[in-house]
Amino acid sequence: MNRIDWNSASIDARRAALSRPATETREEVFREAAAIITAVRAEGDAAVRRFTKQFGGPDLAQLRVSAAEFRDARDALDAQQIAALERAVANVTRFHQAQASAPLAVDTMAGVRCERITRPIGSVGLYVPAGSAPLPSTAIMLAVPARIAGCPARAIASSPGADGRLHAAVLVAAELCGVERVYKMGGAQAIAALAFGTESVPKVDKIFGPGSAWVTAAKQIVAADPGGAAIDLPAGPSEVLVIADDSADARFVAADLLAQAEHDTLAQVLLVTTSPALADAVDAQLAVQMAALSRAGIVAQALENSRCIVVEDLDGAVQVSNDYSPEHLIIQTRDPRALLDKVTCAGSVFLGPWSPESIGDYCSGTNHVLPTYGYARSYSGVSLLEYQKRITVQELSSDGLRALGPTAITLSTLEGLDAHGNAVQVRLDALSAGSAA
Repeated sequence: MNRIDWNSASIDARRAALSRPATETREEVFREAAAIITAVRAEGDAAVRRFTKQFGGPDLAQLRVSAAEFRDARDALDAQQIAALERAVANVTRFHQAQASAPLAVDTMAGVRCERITRPIGSVGLYVPAGSAPLPSTAIMLAVPARIAGCPARAIASSPGADGRLHAAVLVAAELCGVERVYKMGGAQAIAALAFGTESVPKVDKIFGPGSAWVTAAKQIVAADPGGAAIDLPAGPSEVLVIADDSADARFVAADLLAQAEHDTLAQVLLVTTSPALADAVDAQLAVQMAALSRAGIVAQALENSRCIVVEDLDGAVQVSNDYSPEHLIIQTRDPRALLDKVTCAGSVFLGPWSPESIGDYCSGTNHVLPTYGYARSYSGVSLLEYQKRITVQELSSDGLRALGPTAITLSTLEGLDAHGNAVQVRLDALSAGSAA
C-alpha cells in the first residue's frame, strides 16, 4: 500500500492522501446522466431498453420481472442459501423495527399542544446494483425498512444479466421482503424511469440505493427537478478506513481491506495505524490473501487507490478518519470502544477484531446503504426514518390563543407580515366580543 508518514507530510500531501479516486470529470458524468434522463422522459420504455443494450446488456422484450421468473429464482437456490437470506431479513427487520418512534405530543404551554406524527412515503423505488456482482443484500437493506414503514408501493430496479434475467438471489430477497414489482433495468436510465415513470414503470416519490457515479449523478439530477423524485443520499463507490494499533491482527486487517477492494476498481481502502510494523505485516498479508481471490484483478486496481497512513497516536488516527469521513470505519485497537466517542464522521463503525465489515454488509441488522465520498460529514446511512414523513400538528384552545396570540402578533410586526398578525387578531377580537368559545 502507498505509505504516508502523517507527521512529516505537508498539507498538500495530507490532502492528496485523503482524496478519493477520480472517476470521470464531474461535469462529464452529469452531462451523460442528464442526456439519458432526457431520453427516458421523452421515450419511456424504449429508451430504457435501448440504453440497456447500448451499455452491454440484453435486448429486453419487457422490463418487469414475471411471476414465472420469481418461481424459477426460488428453484435456483438451495435451502442453505434461502436460509441465509431469511436470517439476514430477520436481523435487519429486528434492528429497523426498533427504530420506530411513538407519536410525540407536548403542551408547550397551557392550551397549546404540539404534536408530531409519521406517515409512510407513498411510493419508493429501490435501486439494487448488479454491475460486476449481484447484491441481494442491498435488496434486503432497502426493502425491509420500506415494508416496516408501510410504504404502499415498493419497486426494485436492478440490471439484468446477459440472459435477460435478474440474479436469483435478488429476486428471492425481494420476495422475502414482500416486493412484487421488480424491473430489469440499471444505470441512470433506471433512475430516470423510477423518477418520472414510463409506460410500464410507475413514477415513485423517493429513490433509494447506491450505485455508480452515473447512478449517483442521476439521483442528484432527478432530486433537483420538481417533477422528479427525492433521494436517500449520494452513495457511490464503496470505501473503508481501518484504525489499528500494534495489537491488531494483520490477517484480519488485510482481509477487511480486501473485502472492500473487491467491490469495484474505484473502491478505496485506507489503513491508519500507529505501528509501522503492523503496516509491513498487512502488506505481506494483502499479497498472500489476494492471490486466492476470484476478483483479484478488481482488487489490484482498487489497491492502487489505497493508502497506509502512519500516525503518532490513536487520537491522531481518529482525526484522520474524521477528516476523511469514511463510509465504513473499522477500529481494531486494544480498547476500540474508548475511541468511539471521538468518532464524528462515519457511515457505520465496526468495533474490535470480531466485527468484520462483511457482517454489517450482510446480516448483523444495521443498514449497509451508507454515505460515501465524504458525505458522511453531513449524511447518515439509510434507516427507517428515510421512508417516513414526519408531520407536525398543533391545536390551541381559546385560552391558549389568548395567551400566545399577542406573541405571534408582535413577531409578525417585526417581520412586516401584517396578514400573519391579522389571522391571529381576528380570532382574539372574536373572543373578546364573546362570539367564539
